Amino acid sequence: MQVTESELKTFILDSGLVPRKDVDAADEEAKKRNQSIGDILVSQGALTSDALRRIKAYVLGIPFVNLKDKKIPLEVLSLIPEPIARTHSIIGFRKEGNELEVAMLDTQDLPAIDSVRKKTGLKILPRLTDDESLKHALMQYQKSLKEEFGDLIATEAGRINVVKDASGDDVTGEELKKMAEDLPIVRIVDTLLRHAIIQDASDIHIEPMEEATLVRYRIDGILHDAMTLPKNAGPGITARIKVLANLKLDEKRLPQDGRFKMETDADKVSFRVSLLPTYYGEKIVMRLLRETGEGFTLEALGFHGESLERIHSATKQTTGIILISGPTGSGKTTTLYTVLDILNRPDVNISTIEDPIEYQMKRVNQTQVNPTIGFTFASGLRALLRQDPNVIMVGEIRDGETASLAINAALTGHIVLSTIHTNSAAGAIPRLMDMGVEPFLLVSTLRLVVGQRLVRRLCDDKEQYTLDDKERAKVAPAEKFDAAFKSLEDEKLVKEGSKLDTLPFYHPKPSGECEDGYKSRIGIHEILTVSPAIRELILHSEGPDAVEAQARKEGMLTMLEDGLYKAARGITSLEEVLRAVNDG
Repeated sequence: MQVTESELKTFILDSGLVPRKDVDAADEEAKKRNQSIGDILVSQGALTSDALRRIKAYVLGIPFVNLKDKKIPLEVLSLIPEPIARTHSIIGFRKEGNELEVAMLDTQDLPAIDSVRKKTGLKILPRLTDDESLKHALMQYQKSLKEEFGDLIATEAGRINVVKDASGDDVTGEELKKMAEDLPIVRIVDTLLRHAIIQDASDIHIEPMEEATLVRYRIDGILHDAMTLPKNAGPGITARIKVLANLKLDEKRLPQDGRFKMETDADKVSFRVSLLPTYYGEKIVMRLLRETGEGFTLEALGFHGESLERIHSATKQTTGIILISGPTGSGKTTTLYTVLDILNRPDVNISTIEDPIEYQMKRVNQTQVNPTIGFTFASGLRALLRQDPNVIMVGEIRDGETASLAINAALTGHIVLSTIHTNSAAGAIPRLMDMGVEPFLLVSTLRLVVGQRLVRRLCDDKEQYTLDDKERAKVAPAEKFDAAFKSLEDEKLVKEGSKLDTLPFYHPKPSGECEDGYKSRIGIHEILTVSPAIRELILHSEGPDAVEAQARKEGMLTMLEDGLYKAARGITSLEEVLRAVNDG
């Protein structure tokens, strides 16, 4: 059942939320654009999307529910799995007999209703709700899961059978395998992994200590204590993870590396496992890799304006090297795959050599190095050149041999993408020279260097403030703020006549949804295009400072300036920008 335009207009007028002249003007605009009057009023800011939903619900006779202060019982909430609830904006909040009342943002979303009906086997009664109610209800999943996991781990930890031999020493081999298959251990490890996926962690640290086993998750780049387990759980957890990753159970003195996969309702996740012997036992670190190289765009990663144009321009070239630089954990691989995705067309042959393969991509020939059998980046790259590629991606340039082969590949008509560990985009040039690359070869092949860091994004609820000249001077030099302000002006993101003094910045505001005021991360970047002037500087072996100064003259925003730009837009905070740039 749909709401007609005339009914909608009448009820908007009756609600008194929008003056008649604005409704009439929106009606004219809607007819011209062949759109709904409600959508026009929302886009103009005259009506909120929640108010429009309420009006439509009233017209259709659908009850409206407010879930902001409602505690939904766990057994009702969990009838709809969190990934489905999040994707389709649908929450089960009341069950009576074989009927389930669901709160939705769009009660016309029939596929979502049908999906939930099939999943639960219940009769579904749709009710309308607003954004705030939905956010509050989705938060209850996190709290319920934390409570559920905490209870489960506490219960299972008490049931662990610790197997010792007659002398009291830990046993090895078959006994360890039995311990790894012990039901409480299997449940604890499964729960830890699922919890980490739900929390959107990038790494799990399991650390043996004198009296306990500590589990920590790295979320948005920051390590958080997740839970403390009894010490006797440690050996069993280690054994279980070794079994999953196909590692040697009785080897406790040497580091080991492995990998395994896990599927949940929403994700297919690959875990990269590293074990290291420590004083109290083996420390485990697992890197979580979502098994999809698709879905990212350069804009979503934080590229904008002139920077975005420069990358697209470099990808249109048919030869040359594009480098992504930054420290470990700065998102280089994600940017690399996103650029690769842009280049991934039916008429292009793409081959990669990686350590390890982090995302799997369709139509891309991906190869993993194996140094134990002598298959290195250099030997892999030699083999790739015989595979008739148009585009080559080398996971990392670590040594002179790989650098030299990458340069030769670019000279012989290939696009080469790679990463390099340097603190700035300009710093990549002397680093390549240190590896033995001749300046004249560098100027012939290097097209673009992207320097990057990751900063945490502010949640929607944040505190606004402004800075005067003195306060700005404590943060960064005046020219840095001027460059950021100019970029905002160029992209028409500030009102005409605005001044730096009126530019808003934001502090994080911790809340129930965002424990520390931040959620997820975004990149801050500097894009160094190798222009004729910069080529001259490289040929004369000028340092990175001279190269960066010239690039700034040519319009490059440094990472700090891009950070100030994003802080002024309310994407992140100044504190986050300074932490990320100074860490580097």
